[in-house]
Amino acid sequence: MIEFLAVITMCSLLVPAYVYVGYPAMLWLLTRRRTFRPSRQSDMTPSLTLIISCYNEAAVIHDKLVNALSLDYPVEQLQILVVSDGSDDGTDEIVRTFADQGVQLIRQEGRLGKTMGLNLAMEQACGELVVFSDANAMYAPDALRMLVRHFADPAVGYAVGAALYTDSDTGASARSENLYWRYELAIKQMETRLHSVVGGDGAIYAIRRALWQPLQSKDINDFVNPLQIIALGYRGVFDLEARCFEETAGHFEGEIARKERIVNRSIRGLMRVKVTMNPFRVGVFAWQVVSHKLLRWLIPVFLLVAAVGSLLLAMAGVLVFQWLAIFMVACLLLAAAGMLVRDKNRLPGVVSVPYYFVMVNLYALRGILRALSGETQVTWASARPAQKREQE
Repeated sequence: MIEFLAVITMCSLLVPAYVYVGYPAMLWLLTRRRTFRPSRQSDMTPSLTLIISCYNEAAVIHDKLVNALSLDYPVEQLQILVVSDGSDDGTDEIVRTFADQGVQLIRQEGRLGKTMGLNLAMEQACGELVVFSDANAMYAPDALRMLVRHFADPAVGYAVGAALYTDSDTGASARSENLYWRYELAIKQMETRLHSVVGGDGAIYAIRRALWQPLQSKDINDFVNPLQIIALGYRGVFDLEARCFEETAGHFEGEIARKERIVNRSIRGLMRVKVTMNPFRVGVFAWQVVSHKLLRWLIPVFLLVAAVGSLLLAMAGVLVFQWLAIFMVACLLLAAAGMLVRDKNRLPGVVSVPYYFVMVNLYALRGILRALSGETQVTWASARPAQKREQE
């Protein structure tokens, strides 16, 4: 019995180790010799539609539209659509002041969610390519050109840019999120060299308009839409030079809640396009999506099994698991200490890292349970606190 429990516990521990360390290491080994899948690039300017999604973004929408209109892209080739999901804070009125500069407002009544808003906007999109963005994502002047150049390769169906944080040193929450995101960017670059980057980024990613398929309201658009394109036989690339800049939520609670929402919706989305987990249909990409997404979402389950198994084995006198149990308890105590601190942005690294890790996985577990129960969050709001938005 002890041997069986030890095997289960060790396997449960190996999965997180594989996801966070083994998978990136294997990507590095597979791609370090040469570029496996370069995309053919060209400096071109096809017709392009920029879709900006928003809900109650009066604090930032003016700056976003000024930013969009100043991008280095031929104005005659650029269509700008703003889809407002029932905003009631004056966002729509601000957008209308840009009408004489070609900005079109599409208002969606009834708070139907971002995905349904994008379905509505795509009905009016005219560009050969479509770029999706959020209201708080400010683009570098050449961001559109950096994305577009990859579509000179007919095999490329979507291109993803790099959303970089401007407040990475303003507090423990921002530092933790920025550290995690730098790790993600490295993985995205290696995935692109091997086959395709897994998923898009709602702040900055582009597709061929002809490849768009209407989404269901519960779909998370920047994950399901790229998977649909992979299923059609195309590939997706990540470009670190196609940059946009945004702020983190600025507090642990906002970032953690966002992770729960993403896991909750993404699990359902992957099941919708489960063909992308079939290596006979999509090749090595199936390994990528299972390793990078599915197993990562399930890490809370494996950690829970490992924790219970370690405690039982520790009580049975197995030395290695006694040390492991001590380490786990120490992490939990540090996370608990972080919960007691009111201003979590002042947490030292020795506390903020375990707090962030434990809370993200707890909320991810809640997202999994909600998904299994059939509950999916459709609507969204900015993760930035209202008070902070008003001061911007």
